[in-house]
Amino acid sequence: MNQEKIGQIIKEIRTKNNLSQQAFAEKFGVTYQAVSKWENGKNIPDITILKQICQEYNLKLEDLLDAKISKAKNKWLKWVILIIVILLGIIVFLIFKNNDFVFKTLTSDCNDFTVNGSIAYNDDKASIYISHITYCGGVDENIYGNIECVLYETNDKVKTEISRYNYNDEGITIDEFLKEVNFNIETCKLYSEESLNLEITATTLDGKTLYHNVPLKLEDNCIETQP
Repeated sequence: MNQEKIGQIIKEIRTKNNLSQQAFAEKFGVTYQAVSKWENGKNIPDITILKQICQEYNLKLEDLLDAKISKAKNKWLKWVILIIVILLGIIVFLIFKNNDFVFKTLTSDCNDFTVNGSIAYNDDKASIYISHITYCGGVDENIYGNIECVLYETNDKVKTEISRYNYNDEGITIDEFLKEVNFNIETCKLYSEESLNLEITATTLDGKTLYHNVPLKLEDNCIETQP
């Protein structure tokens, strides 16, 4: 058995499920220090906990002990997720198209970030979906222990939070963090042009804090609904 590779797999499982070491430890009745030792290859869980991890995340025990997770399985999972996203988009469109919904794309009004998303709204409600955010403001190799990405509205200089995505753990780059961020919000609140913003606050392991404000633009796209 390769303790380091097993630890890497355990860390991959934890981070993909958006769990801190403390939260992961609580699921299996151990301390976060134990999880840290697993992930650093200094120790491995006993066989009972390994079985619990495999059962919880639908893995084969022999694959975990052999320190391998099928890449084909991961690719298959990505295709399933992509198909689900597409189907959800179709369902949302079919639901909204008979309710006079207006569809617009959400893009970044900031040179440092690229944002891909959409908003659908009528006189009664709105649906916001942001799936892809990338940092293009240069090379940022800093490792951050805490990052917050907040979607908010500004109205007469008053900021109202809509949703947020947090990271608080051992360390991550801004690019790795943004790959995990997505927003999918249904709300009765209506939003005016240029009222939506993303606020990204990142703190490095040595305490340095960086702040970015990313205004979002609503732009017309080619989707038109019929009454």
